[in-house]
Amino acid sequence: MTQKSILITGCSSGIGYDAAHTLHKRGWRVFATCRKPEDCEQLRNEGLESFVLDYEDEPGIKVAVAETLKRTGGTLDALYNNGAYAIPALTQDYPRDALRAIFEANFFGNFDLINQILPVMFKQGHGRIINCSSVLGITAMKGRGAYNATKFAMEGLTDTLRLELRNQPIDIILVEPGPITTEIRQNAQIQFEKWIDWEGSLARKVYEKNVIPRLFSKTAKPDRGELPSSAVTDKLIHALESKNPKPRYYVTTPTYVAGFLKRILSTRALDYFYSRI
Repeated sequence: MTQKSILITGCSSGIGYDAAHTLHKRGWRVFATCRKPEDCEQLRNEGLESFVLDYEDEPGIKVAVAETLKRTGGTLDALYNNGAYAIPALTQDYPRDALRAIFEANFFGNFDLINQILPVMFKQGHGRIINCSSVLGITAMKGRGAYNATKFAMEGLTDTLRLELRNQPIDIILVEPGPITTEIRQNAQIQFEKWIDWEGSLARKVYEKNVIPRLFSKTAKPDRGELPSSAVTDKLIHALESKNPKPRYYVTTPTYVAGFLKRILSTRALDYFYSRI
């Protein structure tokens, strides 16, 4: 049986790291990519094939695709778009460049990569593309607007792609985690300090009372319903190995609840509910 291959982004920690190691142990040939060369070196030391892929580096995506296809002889069974980051802030305080940057990383790069891989999958006659969205691609929450926007965009374009490829032998799949134990908060701290002038904000008191204590807390408790990264990998395995994968995989109770509430509540009722969280 020919070894199946998968390209995964965002493998330096968390969801991508767990997925890369778990699939490798299951017999997949895993190309575990990261934004930073030092993270790739660490993964290589752990026995994985790893090289740089940064969604914000358009020429670099082409280089990473070429490297992948060089190693496989021009084939690829699956792509898992996982890499992403957050910029926690009130919507009124996002500079244009911050929104541009996060869309490059969380959205534009994902679909640039997909569009470079699709011709390979068309030619070989099969493939699976899995996009890691979020509960925040299902419902909006305060202080997470930029991340919300990128995941809502991902959901919309992924759904469109699935419709367009309905009669093709390529499965287009969304994985939608809720709270997962990762380093997203630590990475968000860096982005917050880079982009957000909270001291000059008209909502400075909101930052002082709510945003900063939660974001920079050294004793933060897990979010309600939080699960380890392995919970996402479990759903990913089904998406990759099932003969009839689902178009969507919810992960964590909060995601199931959000999906249910969106189906049964009016917009006003949802606004009231989420405004109190």
